[in-house]
Amino acid sequence: MAVFRAIEILLVEDNPGDVRLTKEALKENKIRNNLHVAKDGVEAMCFLRRMAEYKDAPRPDLILLDLNLPKKDGREVLTEIKTDEKLRAIPVVILTTSDAEDDVAKAYQMYANCYIRKPIDLNRFIEVVKVIENFWLSIVELPPNSNG
Repeated sequence: MAVFRAIEILLVEDNPGDVRLTKEALKENKIRNNLHVAKDGVEAMCFLRRMAEYKDAPRPDLILLDLNLPKKDGREVLTEIKTDEKLRAIPVVILTTSDAEDDVAKAYQMYANCYIRKPIDLNRFIEVVKVIENFWLSIVELPPNSNG
């Protein structure tokens, strides 16, 4: 994949520690990316729909979505993304601590592109983020980003 622009990533995560670790892991790799962070589901949908302060927000090439979020949880966010004609093509990676079989099944039923449980070990967490980045940004052909 010949990418000449930075990849836009939206991380939807309320845990500041996980945000920091994700940023560190993404900085270490060679793939140019712009990481945007939404701390809850409401903020994520405002970003994606370019509402209020996000009117000039870029369209993400990839969304990393936690399920357990304040205000609007990740399950609701996933449903809104995948039922919105303008957003549904954006790949959504569920990155969460939930190991509930029901959450896994429902995420795939709502067309999540993959489901990854966050490791508790810090080094393993960074390794998982690097694997996500390498797979989704180096190997996979992402849909064209019209930024529209």
